[in-house]
Amino acid sequence: MEYHNPVLLTETVDGLNINPNGVYVDVTFGGGGHSEEILKRLGEKGRLFAFDQDEDALENAIDDSRFTLINENFRYVKRFLRLYGVKKVDGVLADFGVSSHQFDVPERGFSTRFEAKLDMRMNQASELSAFHVINEYEEKQLKEVFAQYGELRPAAAMARLIVEQREVESILTSEQLKSVLRKFLPPRHENKVLAQIYQAIRIEVNQEIEVLKEFLLQMPEVLVQGGRLSFISYHSLEDRLVKRFIRNGLFEGEPERDMFGNFEVPLKKVNGLIVPSQEEIKMNNRARSAKLRVAEKL
Repeated sequence: MEYHNPVLLTETVDGLNINPNGVYVDVTFGGGGHSEEILKRLGEKGRLFAFDQDEDALENAIDDSRFTLINENFRYVKRFLRLYGVKKVDGVLADFGVSSHQFDVPERGFSTRFEAKLDMRMNQASELSAFHVINEYEEKQLKEVFAQYGELRPAAAMARLIVEQREVESILTSEQLKSVLRKFLPPRHENKVLAQIYQAIRIEVNQEIEVLKEFLLQMPEVLVQGGRLSFISYHSLEDRLVKRFIRNGLFEGEPERDMFGNFEVPLKKVNGLIVPSQEEIKMNNRARSAKLRVAEKL
């Protein structure tokens, strides 16, 4: 199965500062590119656990006695590691968002390039799909999805138009959705606005923000002292949550202070923000919006 090159491969794995005998987790296995690089740096006693909720990814499982692939959402990372007798790990890698494979399979409905049924489920066994969001959500819910997750100014008008149209007939495909929202797609910026619309629906279908928050909150408990996180985000909503959590251990407000007035936080950032080179972006267009942040457990 064709999967593209992983984004920021060397930088992301370098960020883990790998101990050859350590235990590591790749929570977004996909095509296995990051996992393969981690395994190259592990010794005989090292172990790697990988997570991916998409059944398509199972076809890329790596035949290596040090490797275990778990077909689950990474929101359950702590629970499933414990099932394998693992309470603490030396590092966790995450490459958030949609895999290149998911974008490139038309019938999955993730890409604006293809005509497809409204789907966008990362876990194909999930009940909630893009069809349900577009055809069954109330107008107010739709407006919130577009405003919050797509950061679309005409969110209210878009939601109203969708509700009016689906009273005439259900909106089944990506092309139907585009034609309903045509007046909001200016020729010069059509792809950009469509990407925002698709992003909003996809985040809602896959509960991406809730999943990310649940996942991040488990990290201080899962990491050993000095253990590393190496996370790639692709849009501002994700990156903001990762950045705040690394800085404060919280998503809102400020952490508590100790008796000396210092903030008590579980993590410290390592280096600054890392973004792909122009050369990598030329070779892999998906890398253009990637942002890598690395943190260490205090």
